[in-house]
Amino acid sequence: MGRPPRHTADDFLDAAVRIFATEGAAGVTMSAVAREVGAPSGSIYHRFPGRPALLAAVWLRTVTRFQQGYLEALEQEPVTEAAVEAAAQVVRWCRANPAEGKLLYGGASALGVDDWSAEDRARVDAANQRLDAAITKVLRRLRPLTGRNTDELMLALVDLPYAAVRRHLDRGEAPPPRTVDLVARTTRTLLTG
Repeated sequence: MGRPPRHTADDFLDAAVRIFATEGAAGVTMSAVAREVGAPSGSIYHRFPGRPALLAAVWLRTVTRFQQGYLEALEQEPVTEAAVEAAAQVVRWCRANPAEGKLLYGGASALGVDDWSAEDRARVDAANQRLDAAITKVLRRLRPLTGRNTDELMLALVDLPYAAVRRHLDRGEAPPPRTVDLVARTTRTLLTG
């Protein structure tokens, strides 16, 4: 009977997020992640066959975690409040997870998505399609209610919260608490006039 592993896949993914937050994607190497965890280099290869698989896993885990709360917010009623809550959720999530927020802000292209396996790229596409479908559904309902066009609604729902967290994430800090209320109020104003 073999001994249980000392380090989990999540230990390595957490380390990759921390390294990305301080050094960017170039700093996320297999050896740097193993060093950050305090594991022998070989142990990371037991979980991830190479750097592209590690980067894909960290992206997919981060996207899944983010989308969970965002998609739940979009399903609330009434739909205007769902949009406000979804925009505020972006800020709340980045406040609770600034390093992962910085990773999302960097985008999959920063993590070498073109080098990922076809299976990992398909998983990313599926996650993106879920998000796009949920946003499209909310937009269809908001347009007649608000009299706003798609560009105006996307500004409120996506661009505004993204812009509100960006400067804080760029500095390696969580957005301050007041940003949640600011985004919620501004989104509501954009939607209701």
